[in-house]
Amino acid sequence: MNLEISPAIPTAHAPKPAPIRELPDELISQIAAGEVVERPASVVRELVDNALDSGATQITLRLMAGGVRSIVVEDNGCGIPLAQMGLAFKRHATSKIASLADLESVGTMGFRGEALAAINSIADCDLTTLTLADNSINSAETAHAWRLSGRTGELSAAARAVGTTVEVRELFYATPARRKFLKTDATELAHCIESVRRHALARPDVGFAIWHDGKLVEQWRAATLAVRVRDIVGDDFAARSVLVQSAEGKSITVTGFAGTPEAARSRADQQYAYINGRFVRDKVLAHAARSAYEDVLHGGKQPSYVLYVQMDPTRVDVNVHPTKIEVRFRDGREVHSAVHHAVVDALAPARANVAALAAVAAATAPQNSEFLEKKGNVSAEWSQSAMPLGVSGNSAFSPAAGFRPQEAGYRVADVSMLWGKVVEPPASVLQTVDRADSDATPVVRKTDNEPNWPLGRAVAQLHGVYILAQNASGMVVVDMHAAHERIVYERLKQQIDVHSIASQQLLIPATFAANPTEVATAEAHADTLVKLGLDISAFSPKTLAVRAVPTTLAMGNATELARSVLAELAQHDASSVVERAQHAILSSMACHGAVRANRALTLEEMNALLRDMERTERSDVCNHGRPTWRQISMKELDALFLRGR
Repeated sequence: MNLEISPAIPTAHAPKPAPIRELPDELISQIAAGEVVERPASVVRELVDNALDSGATQITLRLMAGGVRSIVVEDNGCGIPLAQMGLAFKRHATSKIASLADLESVGTMGFRGEALAAINSIADCDLTTLTLADNSINSAETAHAWRLSGRTGELSAAARAVGTTVEVRELFYATPARRKFLKTDATELAHCIESVRRHALARPDVGFAIWHDGKLVEQWRAATLAVRVRDIVGDDFAARSVLVQSAEGKSITVTGFAGTPEAARSRADQQYAYINGRFVRDKVLAHAARSAYEDVLHGGKQPSYVLYVQMDPTRVDVNVHPTKIEVRFRDGREVHSAVHHAVVDALAPARANVAALAAVAAATAPQNSEFLEKKGNVSAEWSQSAMPLGVSGNSAFSPAAGFRPQEAGYRVADVSMLWGKVVEPPASVLQTVDRADSDATPVVRKTDNEPNWPLGRAVAQLHGVYILAQNASGMVVVDMHAAHERIVYERLKQQIDVHSIASQQLLIPATFAANPTEVATAEAHADTLVKLGLDISAFSPKTLAVRAVPTTLAMGNATELARSVLAELAQHDASSVVERAQHAILSSMACHGAVRANRALTLEEMNALLRDMERTERSDVCNHGRPTWRQISMKELDALFLRGR
């Protein structure tokens, strides 16, 4: 007889309740340190925050062993008065807020009053400071700086100029278990440098220097924003970025630089977003910026950008996380819309015209200095370096006939019909050599009265795929299918005047189990779903039924489509969801409607395509993010054939 023996079930014994008691201050500070201080870079961030709040114009960081053995932050700010030094290492002691109203509209980098106390609880800290007022008093007691020991609270005389120095030694010596989780010195140093880098991008008016083990590893002198961005993010980003400048007079302003599609990277490691000068990681900002690149980025590439958002401090809560790197907006959709449209408008102008505009501005300086200042105070050096696709700042571009710089970057509604009649120079401009047969390639010569169009004049077609053109800088190669696809797509977006997408009823409704959020979203956004060509209604309290889908997506998975659209509607503005869905359908239509490869084009047709490209927004990339044209300069061509050597 086999007996099944059930395993013993452990009996849960309730622990004997311990008495409630107050925690000692040191343990409270160590608990706070666990939230604030994750690694040496966390200490650097907090100390640089305080240095910037003190009004410093020069901040020096000295590290040893990646910041584990020693972190020293020196500044030339206002310093701390002698009478207040005793409060420096006290918990929740701060000069930056005094009431709830101050907390709701905080404008300083640091404000919680717990950073120094938390750091002091897990490391050996000293603070040396001298204020301008103390330095001006002819007294033996106040004519010098003072050093405060965080461990003993002892004050002693010290020597330094006006400002503050905070020394942090042997990080996590009081909590050795935390020290075991640190990485190598090189890794911790990289995190510290990145922390200072984020501050430096927000404050180009402040100089920064980073020393490690006695060697200078990074230094950024006070400069303009354009120079600081180039120094930190790199020359490649500077050469492949456009200025972001939202319209004036709005409650939320967005400025900065957005990388062109060519500057996209495989990782999101060049994305810097700031709210009122504070570096943040926020899903609303990240999604808004990424959505602006939806139809210009190829594959899974990540955009690069440096964006500064200014808004009323009372409309954003910076007291969400102890590290202050997360924020919460009162109206996230308004912020999303502002960032999205600012980046979209910056990426919209065809960069061929932007390059021509910059060349015109350089040729007519200083007459255009006022124009450049209105566009965001961009220096001539920056505007030249930001020209894409190898167009140098000293190009011999001249404005094309009828080309007005003040219109560059604005939407053009009246694009010409592709392959339509294009305005040509006099017949004498085009001269062909005598040829024995009609298939010979015509030779195009330029006369003095011919306009210098940014994309030049077509001279030939290569294998029925590429258009070859010559402009003032050299040769332009155009992918005619990709270019035409973008032109048709943008034209469809401009001309579409319907309020809904055509839908097709399903013979058998597709049902799926829905969570409460999906059911509520389907009911709240019923009108929006109709505009998207979707009919989603409740089949039961916990089930939704998809009864109609967009005609162009009738062969797809209706359930997956419904779930993705409902998830978008639950997080983002309904109008932006509708716009993205419409654009996805129009992009598919444009791809099928664009001219195919291996179609022979006449010179007139090729020139018509080039002129439409110059008038079309985002014509530098197709709907899938692939480039539509490339510039090959005369210098590059000469190098291929070793001319001048």
